[in-house]
Amino acid sequence: MSELDPSELLPSDRLQTQVLEGDVTQIHRGHQYASVGDTFTIDETTFEVTDVTERTLGELTDEDARAEGMADLEAYRQLLARTHDDFEWDDDSEVVRHRFERQ
Repeated sequence: MSELDPSELLPSDRLQTQVLEGDVTQIHRGHQYASVGDTFTIDETTFEVTDVTERTLGELTDEDARAEGMADLEAYRQLLARTHDDFEWDDDSEVVRHRFERQ
């Protein structure tokens, strides 16, 4: 277990604010950025990583999108396309889900 810099897992101030407000409780990334039991602190509030799971984009659901602060999976797909150059959704692309909880 280690203390992470929140920007390592949550690459934008917007995401960090959404986590702090409780709107985001997980994030999918292209690689593993944390392990279960790792913690990070945003504005004196500590969060613990509770689950790290390898998945594919095709396994994501509307529930996953809502846990990442989006209305549904289609909105999540559109966000990824806007924020990543040359992004194409491929159901077989591997991602890593990081779930966390306020402590």
